[in-house]
Amino acid sequence: MPLKSRLFSPLKKTNSKPPQPSVQAESERFERHVSAVEAGIRLDSFIADHLPGVSRSRAAALVRQGAIQVDGASRKPSYKVTPGDTIAGCIPPPTIPDLMPEPLPLDVLFEDESLIVIAKPAGLVVHPAAGHADGTLVNALLHHCPDLAGIGGERRPGIVHRLDKDTSGVMVVAKNDAAHQALSDQFKARHIQKRYLALVWGSPGENCGTIDLPIGRHPVDRKRMAVVPGRGRSACTLWFVRERFGGYATLLTLDLKTGRTHQIRVHCQAIRHPIIGDPVYGRRPSRSQVRHPGSAHHILGQAERQMLHAARLCFAHPLTGAKMTFEAPLPEDMVILIEQLRMP
Repeated sequence: MPLKSRLFSPLKKTNSKPPQPSVQAESERFERHVSAVEAGIRLDSFIADHLPGVSRSRAAALVRQGAIQVDGASRKPSYKVTPGDTIAGCIPPPTIPDLMPEPLPLDVLFEDESLIVIAKPAGLVVHPAAGHADGTLVNALLHHCPDLAGIGGERRPGIVHRLDKDTSGVMVVAKNDAAHQALSDQFKARHIQKRYLALVWGSPGENCGTIDLPIGRHPVDRKRMAVVPGRGRSACTLWFVRERFGGYATLLTLDLKTGRTHQIRVHCQAIRHPIIGDPVYGRRPSRSQVRHPGSAHHILGQAERQMLHAARLCFAHPLTGAKMTFEAPLPEDMVILIEQLRMP
């Protein structure tokens, strides 16, 4: 199988300008009348069904705030609508969070009014946090996506999953409330398929296997995760040998059945084949091993970050339900390292 991959999707990628925001994002007043066939539906469900881009949870919040009323009166989100009810209100425009849009480069694989799929480079932090107030993927998306309809009432992208700073690969991000909810539900139900490539130390004795070990916070170092029998959350990783490089290193394909923090990094460490370049869960060769330029240990010791790549992501489009599959090619540093290991 070639190292460099292509994008696969039943929805064609286009260079055309994304559709403009939905009406509700522009704070225009709306009004709907309940028909006989809609009788008995919860008010929050009725609103979500009639307003694209508004999830049921967002609709419920607006009802509680009094922004949406029934025949001019406030109701609970659980109110069952009746024929002839007039549901009216005004969706307030998304508030602007304390985040600055930044014109950072993005490798966009696909984009429409509901979502955007990118190939994240290693070194890019996904969300602002302590020590990374700017220069993140969120800052880049705020600049790139002028049609963000907002998540939870704020004009921000919907992060439904994350990749570590030094992990590269495919990510999907929601652009409105409804897409965020639908994608989050798919992740929670484990309907989204995630495939990774990792270059690990050593050579496993088998060609494939399953790692089924619970993961939780490290009992001593709370910044790390660890296999914690009896206390951790269930975590399952399937692995397959893709290519061996003598007894020094192996390129693995890994399929995640769960999505725990640092799952692949912790599981690879647990089977004594940690990811090369991982500063937390990996290991580096000794000085004596890296003394000779051109040796496998010398080459592997040059890795400046964990050699982990999110190669493929499969999910159902939150609006159409169409199956979408995206693949990102291996980044240059991993390709160079592998090519060096292949040299006689």
